[in-house]
Amino acid sequence: MIQEDTYKTIIGVAEGIYTEKRSKFIAIAIPVHTVEEIKQHLDIYQKKYYDARHVCYAYMLGHERKDFRANDNGEPSGTAGKPILGQINSNGLTDILIVVVRYFGGIKLGTSGLIVAYKAAAAEAIANATIIEKTVDDEIAVAFEYPFMNDVMRIVKEEELEILEQSYDMDCLMKLRIRRSMMGKLRARLEKVETARIIE
Repeated sequence: MIQEDTYKTIIGVAEGIYTEKRSKFIAIAIPVHTVEEIKQHLDIYQKKYYDARHVCYAYMLGHERKDFRANDNGEPSGTAGKPILGQINSNGLTDILIVVVRYFGGIKLGTSGLIVAYKAAAAEAIANATIIEKTVDDEIAVAFEYPFMNDVMRIVKEEELEILEQSYDMDCLMKLRIRRSMMGKLRARLEKVETARIIE
């Protein structure tokens, strides 16, 4: 059974190059988290490769892998963005942008040739990337009275939680991050701490 709370992405930027009939395809795989970031990267690469014939791309965002787009940037429909997206999908990746820059070599490749080239360039960039598995995490906030700080800290330590925020006024407040599949167990433990209240 596939765990619903993990996903695969890349760390760091990776490149791949594919040449076919003097046309050069440069693929760049970039880890991204937001559409805003994607726009900034596309801006940078379009300026950097201003002399290229086409700067095509595809991206996939979010652990549910529902937010994606493929762009042919002037290549015949479905010959560039789709094969790039296909490589992202066949590797099960997300939070990734792959840009493929094409320098035309003077010989037409035809639609099937283009599909093969964009696919191969994207595959090359992915092959050179470091793929990691990440967990889908959720956040929870808990309020409790100061004397019970040790009880809460023990849970934080044992469950290896990440503390995002903490404040100590009349009540102590802690915002924690935990892997989604562990949330039920964490709630049950926190609810046993005297004075503890889980805040949604």
